Amino acid sequence: DMLDFVQVVSDYVGRLTGLDEDQLYEVSVAVRESVVNAIKHGNQNDQSKRVIVEFSTVPADQMVVRVEDQGQGFDPDAIADPLAPENIMKGSGRGILFMRNYMDDVTLSRASEGGMAVRMEKKAPRAES
Repeated sequence: DMLDFVQVVSDYVGRLTGLDEDQLYEVSVAVRESVVNAIKHGNQNDQSKRVIVEFSTVPADQMVVRVEDQGQGFDPDAIADPLAPENIMKGSGRGILFMRNYMDDVTLSRASEGGMAVRMEKKAPRAES
């Protein structure tokens, strides 16, 4: 239910950071994918578990998004390549690929409480002098 709210906050923080419209779209896709993955794959749709989403703008020209779930976690190196011929027609498995392609930096790690944490960064375009 909160996915749309997270999207509104993401757009707001992105604008504060100085992201252009293309970057706002890219961040939007990455944030949505990371939150949906946390709900669906991390927490296994268990409504008693929470997904934590944090936004920061430090430094001021960089948006940082952190998404953490309360699931079992996984080994990021064990994820099947969504571009492999046997996976091309699958209906899922591209979320992390989108995150990595749309954001400047993506880090997947075990959260301190057990689940997974995704940290994503997007830098605003530099103003030309």
